[in-house]
Amino acid sequence: MENRELQKFYTNIQEEVKASLISEEEGTNPEQIFTELVLSFLSDAGETENFRVCFDEKLSNRGVEHKINGYSLYENYETLDLFVTWYHSESKIQSTKKTDLDWAISKVENFFRNSIYKDYINSIEESSEIFDLAQTLANVPEVKEFLTRVNIFLITNGEVKADLKTSDTVAGYQIFYRIIDINYLYNLSDKSRIPIEINFEQLGYKIPCIANETENKDYQSWLAIIPGPALVDIYEQYGARLLEQNVRSFLQFTGKINKGIRNTILKDQHMFMAFNNGIAATAEEVIVTNLDNNQGKAIAQVKDFQIVNGGQTTASIYHTWKKDKVDISKVFVPVKLTIVKDRENFSEIVGRIAEYANTQNRVSASDLSSNRENHVLIEKLSRTIWAPPIEGQSFQTRWFFERSRGQYRNERGRHGLTTSKKKQFDKQNPRSQVFTKESLAKYINTYEEVYNSKKLVVGPHIVVRGSQKNYAQFLNYNFSQKPDNIWFEDAISKAILFSQAEKVYGVKPNAIGDMRYITVPYSLSWLNYKLDYKLDLYKIWKEQSLDEVLKSKLEEIMIKVEQFIKSNAPGSLYGEWAKKEECWSKIKDNSLNIDLSSLKSLLINPVHLNKRKQLTERDVDDRIIASEEALIQSIPIEKWSEISKIGSDIEEMTQHQKDRAINILSTLKLKKILSDNQRKDAMKILDIILKDSPHFFDEISLDKGILKSKENSIEIVNINLLIKMVLWDTKAKVLSPRELEYVSNFAYGFTKLNDFHIQNIQRHLSKLQDAGFVL
Repeated sequence: MENRELQKFYTNIQEEVKASLISEEEGTNPEQIFTELVLSFLSDAGETENFRVCFDEKLSNRGVEHKINGYSLYENYETLDLFVTWYHSESKIQSTKKTDLDWAISKVENFFRNSIYKDYINSIEESSEIFDLAQTLANVPEVKEFLTRVNIFLITNGEVKADLKTSDTVAGYQIFYRIIDINYLYNLSDKSRIPIEINFEQLGYKIPCIANETENKDYQSWLAIIPGPALVDIYEQYGARLLEQNVRSFLQFTGKINKGIRNTILKDQHMFMAFNNGIAATAEEVIVTNLDNNQGKAIAQVKDFQIVNGGQTTASIYHTWKKDKVDISKVFVPVKLTIVKDRENFSEIVGRIAEYANTQNRVSASDLSSNRENHVLIEKLSRTIWAPPIEGQSFQTRWFFERSRGQYRNERGRHGLTTSKKKQFDKQNPRSQVFTKESLAKYINTYEEVYNSKKLVVGPHIVVRGSQKNYAQFLNYNFSQKPDNIWFEDAISKAILFSQAEKVYGVKPNAIGDMRYITVPYSLSWLNYKLDYKLDLYKIWKEQSLDEVLKSKLEEIMIKVEQFIKSNAPGSLYGEWAKKEECWSKIKDNSLNIDLSSLKSLLINPVHLNKRKQLTERDVDDRIIASEEALIQSIPIEKWSEISKIGSDIEEMTQHQKDRAINILSTLKLKKILSDNQRKDAMKILDIILKDSPHFFDEISLDKGILKSKENSIEIVNINLLIKMVLWDTKAKVLSPRELEYVSNFAYGFTKLNDFHIQNIQRHLSKLQDAGFVL
């Protein structure tokens, strides 16, 4: 059973790669698309950050010298992730051979080993996508000072059954090896992240502890004392992965050493526990053993160990030990460890513990809560707002906000009850219009700089620092406005600006240069700054594309911006200089000898400013309710009958939901209107069914499906649907006035329906569906 589900997961991955390949511009390939997809999974799971997908394969007379598919150099230079991919194009899962794995890993090791030495840069083409990384590794002093761990990830869509080494030393640096195969990805997709499991006994430690024995169904607390060497060992391997992922964006580990902690370790090591507040951590499970001579309890193993407060303490102990070569055997750190028992709300409880444990930090719990509320609002807007059809198309589409990973897949599962419905969903929700929290932050922060207390806190120099850093600044300084439909439409216009600018920049061998991740945000920021942020975003929204004049001007700007950065960056460290405010200040104060007068017609017309209709939150909620009701009604009675029967076999479904499924079935059979509680329960039940059996609805045949059956057409064309069609088209104006009047006559009972009229109504219904109307 698991193998079949694994094969389905593999097939979905391959289909996603193919779909992306079709929508991408020329110059990419399946291996790189797969690499980017996997890195997004790993980033969401907190296993890497600020990644950059790139490809370089250096050939010589001896064969391939190095190969690399992507990298992530953390902002503090403490961690370097290197990615190499072994991709299979076959339709069935393949086994990735050990010889292939060893070959790929050796080529990444060669790149790292050689890049540490300055002379290797001279043998890498300046136009290479990894030239900037090689320059940084060779010439930035902080790399030599702070680089603690190098993680080499072997990424493959095959199965890896061979055992590989877990760590090694290359060029004097500790290297850790990770295999990310199809099984790992499948598990990650189900669990949102692979938990960190630490066996302290195997590491040679027992962590003394006492438990709070008070009965509590949600959690259990332990107080423990962890020796400094144990903390150093786990930090050396896991680094920022130890930091709870919900606040990782806000509370960064740093390579810099806290002076107070360092002085205590060097001068008053025995006083460390008295002077330090210690760390707060959470875990899913703990295994306890006895101390020697039964002198108490000790933590032997922990599963899903996460530090929620005390990251700076941990990092400072490690770097003092490493930099000063000091014995830290007398350092002991107090730990409050919370074991979360409530599995259903595990992520929420851990997130709240993290927030409250860090309330003294610049980012407070209230800040995080308000941001989450805004994300929910954007999610609602993205499900209800239809973009105008682009030129040459007769149907509308949606820009799908994926607030948490997997939402797009789940929504597709909900609506894709048949092959034709899946195609319709894909048509109305193209993958190229799916965006995440991090990409939203990139689009908005690129558009306009932000000052806080006269200090520049948002600009293109922040965007190029990577997704996590940019996302944190977005939440802190550029996301206070409550999103409404106008805010959403403008945000999508900024997304269109960014994505089409990337296409204008191009990919090799037809690209402007080799710095797209720097040049695009800098060029857009420069353009909007020079236009005083007067570009007509509503015009971009209505057309869902950029004017050809604007595209041409963007190409000119990007060429000159890239030239400027390359000419002015100290020591040719383009990527490092682009992260500094100095770089942005110099560019925005320069005219670049570019004339922007040709864009005058694309600026905001004050006459149109007050013509946009603002939707209330109630309007948005009503649209979502209508959409959910239509979805529930679209599922054949036979399937609801099946749901009511299989509910008892699904562990996650509560007794209330099992009873409710039967109640919903009864209501639908009697053609009654569902109550609000029934509708909400129905949606929860559908989500549980899809989680347990992702392909449950795939078996609906066209001859049984209400939506396609001529025999059941009368069940589609009911008064509720007719009224919904009239209300929708009153705003959308897809039907002609005569067609709308025709439908209205039946909707409000002025004319009686017969088979002839039903066929006409269905023709009008198809026309509305092509324009984005949802049953």
